[in-house]
Amino acid sequence: MATMTPQELWAVSSADEVQTIIRAVYKQVLGNPHVMDSERLVTAESQLTRGEISVREFVRAVGQSEFYRTRYFQQCAPYRFVELNFMHFLGRPPQSQAEISEHIVRCVAEGFEAEIDSYINSEEYQARFGENVVPGNRGASTEVGQSQVTYNRMFALDRGPAQVSSAVKSAQVGTSNKIKAASINLGGSGQANKKTFKILVTGSKFDGPRRRSTTEYTVAGDNMTSQIQRINRTSGKIVSITEVV
Repeated sequence: MATMTPQELWAVSSADEVQTIIRAVYKQVLGNPHVMDSERLVTAESQLTRGEISVREFVRAVGQSEFYRTRYFQQCAPYRFVELNFMHFLGRPPQSQAEISEHIVRCVAEGFEAEIDSYINSEEYQARFGENVVPGNRGASTEVGQSQVTYNRMFALDRGPAQVSSAVKSAQVGTSNKIKAASINLGGSGQANKKTFKILVTGSKFDGPRRRSTTEYTVAGDNMTSQIQRINRTSGKIVSITEVV
């Protein structure tokens, strides 16, 4: 794993330099795949070349593309989808169970595009990459407030330049300090029904003023989406989603 020198698009960048930026965005956001000419976002590339959109908006276009949707949202387990989103858009792994839970719930409640927007619209993205820097992996660098576990988790996600993100469908990091080879799989593969998860929910009680209740649901991985939808309909707030070991 290596942290690369940030690549930035300038107003005076040459046509060749713009193409270098475009290739760098595809590599980072799509997880180092082979992108065929028919899969490239010709319109968005032209807009970037003409200066009509920023690198950040090009990243958004690639992240919300059918290429990304098919390979990650539709084919990967939800935990894997979320951890890859963190790596592809923010250059780091999720740092807590709360972050993972928040994004899984957003995927179910608001959909694919809202989940992608949540990274690109975040203050963290703006502070680290701004409008015209290509997102890059930050796991091997030292940053104020970054925990040691970030490096271990980043190593589990990023095994070098030959790795292709879409080759692995199940999650690669847990919430402990240890590196896990494949710790969690919520759905989208044959192992989903072999996993059980605990969802901790807080919600209003109707038998007293301003009282709160805490409810714990235990569900199979392949029932996760429907259970979260039911919780959302009752206005409950999901505190955490953890695997039952």
